[in-house]
Amino acid sequence: MARRCFYSFHYQPDNWRASQVRNMGVIEGNQPVGDNDWETVKRGGDRAVENWIADQMSGRSCTVVLIGAETAGRKWINYEIEKTWKDKKGLVGIYIHNLKDVRQQQTSKGNNPFSQYNVNGTTLASIVRSYDPPYTDSAQVYGYINANLAAWVEEAVAIRNRY
Repeated sequence: MARRCFYSFHYQPDNWRASQVRNMGVIEGNQPVGDNDWETVKRGGDRAVENWIADQMSGRSCTVVLIGAETAGRKWINYEIEKTWKDKKGLVGIYIHNLKDVRQQQTSKGNNPFSQYNVNGTTLASIVRSYDPPYTDSAQVYGYINANLAAWVEEAVAIRNRY
């Protein structure tokens, strides 16, 4: 049975890329939230967003951070990373900049969102694996992620269990 995972990504620029990964069906993911629903959640303030994230993460064993050009340093992505680690769930990053968006455009590679954290003096980026598919062709990137995602999630859970 596929693991249940939470997907973390910067919605506006990366929702199309993220939907490609989420729809692979390799792992079970959280249900996407639409623009209008997300705006409603945000209007409820930080506590409402935190509650929504907690509900979405409930019953998940891993968070998959889909890393786009502007993912690192975003408030809610940071919150999701911190919550995942605190809740002792697996954590893995996948660079998605070479997947095409709805306009058939790729983007630049973003910074590693785990670089700003430390665990007992060790940078989280040296503990948590972030995968950058070795292709520039969107179809090859998709295929690479599809072929490896389940193993990456299993590895992320195993890594987290060691800390």
